[in-house]
Amino acid sequence: MRRPAPFTWLMLSNSFARETPALGPPTDGLRGGRNTGDHGKRPVPACRFMEDDENGQDALAAIAARHRIPAEEVRPIPSGVANHVYLLGDHMVLRIPRTEAFVADLVKEAAVIPAARRAGVLTPEVITFDDTRSEMNVPYMVLGRAPGVDLAQLELSETATQKVLHQVGRELAKLHRLSPTAPPATATATATATTMVLPGVPVDRAAGDPRSLVARLLAFGHLDASAARWLTEWFDRLSEHLPAEPQQTLVHGDIAPQNLLVSPGTTDLTGIVDWGDAQWADPATEFAKFPLSAVPAMLDGYRGQPGEPGDLENPGYRMETAEEPPARTHAWEARVLWHHLHWALGRLMDPVPRPGERHWTAPPASRLLSILRFFAAAPPAPWSALAQPVR
Repeated sequence: MRRPAPFTWLMLSNSFARETPALGPPTDGLRGGRNTGDHGKRPVPACRFMEDDENGQDALAAIAARHRIPAEEVRPIPSGVANHVYLLGDHMVLRIPRTEAFVADLVKEAAVIPAARRAGVLTPEVITFDDTRSEMNVPYMVLGRAPGVDLAQLELSETATQKVLHQVGRELAKLHRLSPTAPPATATATATATTMVLPGVPVDRAAGDPRSLVARLLAFGHLDASAARWLTEWFDRLSEHLPAEPQQTLVHGDIAPQNLLVSPGTTDLTGIVDWGDAQWADPATEFAKFPLSAVPAMLDGYRGQPGEPGDLENPGYRMETAEEPPARTHAWEARVLWHHLHWALGRLMDPVPRPGERHWTAPPASRLLSILRFFAAAPPAPWSALAQPVR
């Protein structure tokens, strides 16, 4: 059997900037782990999992052969911190966890991706998930390859960008139809029209009150007293629109440009990838991974609006409120803004630059500047009404 062309496991960069937990306790009562916004995490360097390249090449060749792909058609591609990623020919993608620490995420994806596809979400199918460790000492996954390139690589016009974001919102509305149920006796994935039990999918914990974070930032000298009062009053106003206990749904957890595949020719969304951060959470957190300027178009798609404010077909809203949504409501915008502002302030507690990372929140001030730019551009209602006056 011919082996793939020589390469080293360490040649794969972490150019996709997957975020992972930092060591130590979470900051300011905010959630620890990979779904905490942009702070409390650090990149984990690529790690040599297989002891020598020859064994690794043999394993790749064996996996390729199982899928009727010649070994010479196994090609490494840029990948994130969690997985090595390879093309198997032109139509399949192989993902291998870099270390044992990332195996649980792959197991979770093996359950989440089929559930998302059953809900109608555009995401590549799982062709093989092998956790026998017969080919190598970690599980691996083979996925179908969706056409297109990730949105982060495209320089689209404003109109084309809005079209993509609208499509993203529609896909999220499908995903957020799925809500958790009590865990069954057996750890298998089961589903009904709107309820889902998925092994390995965590339940998001409350992030804490951002007003306590403001107090800590003031105490540590990151904010002056006037700014702290202004921010606290802003959170007070936003809190009036928040549900006491938002209904948790299945969320992707990292809806960011690098995880969205788009056809350059048609600007059609062709797939949502990388489900390693999926969890049961407030669906409003899903809209906090994009710059705030992208959120209005995403919410329009989420609500099912083909351009008209009155056409709201969002099952997620009805699930949470048990009533028909009004044509325009502050609730969703306030919830999304709450998370953006909360995570932006949390980044001030961990203001270490991360040069070379692709994620737009890698620079410490990026979220705050995103919020500033959004409101400086005079956003439409109801966003304009949510801005905090300067006294």
